Amino acid sequence: MMRIILFLATNLAVILVASVTLNLLGVSHYLSGNGLNLTSLLIFCAVFGFAGSIISLLMSKMMAKMSTRTQLIEQPRSEEERWLLDTVAELSQQAGIKMPQVGIFPAQQANAFATGWNKNDALVAVSAGLMQRFRPEEIRAVLAHEIGHVANGDMVTLALIQGVVNTFVMFFARIVGYAVDSFLRRDEEGGVGIGFYITTFIFEIIFGVFASMIVAWFSRRREFRADEAGAQLASPHAMAGALQRLKAESGIPDQMPSQMTAFGINSHLKQGFMELFSSHPPLDDRIAALKQMR
Repeated sequence: MMRIILFLATNLAVILVASVTLNLLGVSHYLSGNGLNLTSLLIFCAVFGFAGSIISLLMSKMMAKMSTRTQLIEQPRSEEERWLLDTVAELSQQAGIKMPQVGIFPAQQANAFATGWNKNDALVAVSAGLMQRFRPEEIRAVLAHEIGHVANGDMVTLALIQGVVNTFVMFFARIVGYAVDSFLRRDEEGGVGIGFYITTFIFEIIFGVFASMIVAWFSRRREFRADEAGAQLASPHAMAGALQRLKAESGIPDQMPSQMTAFGINSHLKQGFMELFSSHPPLDDRIAALKQMR
């Protein structure tokens, strides 16, 4: 139920922000009697394309805490929590960023994530399963990996890339929709018919599939960079050991909400063609890259 509420709240916020922005820019219509106004269309698509990704970025900490049921550590209640806070503080100082909020979420799968709208206002959380079964040096390496994501500004970069691909998916889908509709209605004048809306919808799906591949490719690249940062902040040996432990636990069901999968250190690998849509590279490839560092 909470995920549905968050989904609806995000989309309502996108519509509200986009509508206000378009009115302020004076861009209300991209269709005219003379056809498509490409400048107005591009602005329209950019506003809606970036509004969704930016609002999601700004709401990311709140959404992450609510969807994963993360409990923030304000005052440590155990030596384990004290160690977790001290380790994140040390790694953050090494990375040159402000210490993020720290939390634990109730999942038996070994996982962790980082999110936030900028590197000095982030959240790093680890699963209860990871805390229970990983050795301290492996937990430290996982935390270093997540701090690497924050220090690299990966959340912001991913949001910007998502905004760009959203823009061009909408833009080119409407151009194709208009071209098809014009061909079907070439003997009629003015406006567009249902062919425009149907074709646009179909091509938004088609272009969206290719756009998802681009975003997933970037996500896989940033995982290698975060592993490298984790190796530098902790050690290549500890980082590789943490990934080996994640590989050994691959049979445990993935309990990370779908909208958070790209932000976790662990994700079940898709097979075959679907691997192109995977947010994470194979663990074997990540481990091999770390061994090359050593």
